[in-house]
Amino acid sequence: QVQLVESGGGLVQPGGSLRLSCVASGSIDSSYIMGWYRQAPGKQRNLVALIRSGGMRTVDDSVKGRFAISRDYAKNTIWLQMNSLKPEDTAVYYCNAQKRDEAYWGQGTQVTVSS
Repeated sequence: QVQLVESGGGLVQPGGSLRLSCVASGSIDSSYIMGWYRQAPGKQRNLVALIRSGGMRTVDDSVKGRFAISRDYAKNTIWLQMNSLKPEDTAVYYCNAQKRDEAYWGQGTQVTVSS
């Protein structure tokens, strides 16, 4: 089992920045792909960014150039640096860890971009 705990969400004005953190515990290891997804009200949960062992990243086009994902294997932690935030980035952001047929989710952290 893997447990994921997110933090760092909040209210920010358009153009502002936030940094989300996700700490993993339990049977996590470097073979897990880890990433961030988000879900806006009334919409499905979509991929934001993920990072594989070795550092290969996948970033959704809607946030490319504004968001960056990073990972510290020793700390079992990933981060999502979000810059130039837009109102359409408002959503609950979820941390995810997966490999083979296993998938784990955090409880989510709310990000609201509004003036």
